[in-house]
Amino acid sequence: MRSDASTFGGAPGRLDSDRKRRSAYIAVAEDESDMRSMVAEALRRDGHRVLEIPNGGDLLVRIARQYRRLDPAEPFDLLVSDVRTPVVTGLEILRGIRDAKLQMPVVLMTAFGDAWTRREAESLGAVLLDKPFALADLQQEVRRLLAA
Repeated sequence: MRSDASTFGGAPGRLDSDRKRRSAYIAVAEDESDMRSMVAEALRRDGHRVLEIPNGGDLLVRIARQYRRLDPAEPFDLLVSDVRTPVVTGLEILRGIRDAKLQMPVVLMTAFGDAWTRREAESLGAVLLDKPFALADLQQEVRRLLAA
């Protein structure tokens, strides 16, 4: 992992070629506003459109409305979430996404990356980044997931 000044504390039915040709629509769920803003800005610099969400509850409502087609907003291409978001945790959101058979790529961030959390996230197909991490590492993982 690099240490530099940037270090800090898919929707169903979508064609992969669609994802590669345009900027991705990414949800960033993080309760710490400075962290959420830094992550979102790094993703915007890569040309993505980002919706910042302050907690897991708001994210869950948004995903559920999109899944049930009650929300006219475009579905997310990728999710970046803190593991310990208020209301509903990032791992709970990830389990729900997988239970609903959504193939959306997920990046989880945590300052509490114990072995169980890592195994759980990876078993559900998510990437887990331990805080602090370099923004370039996040950007690289997002590019890799969107290209898959």
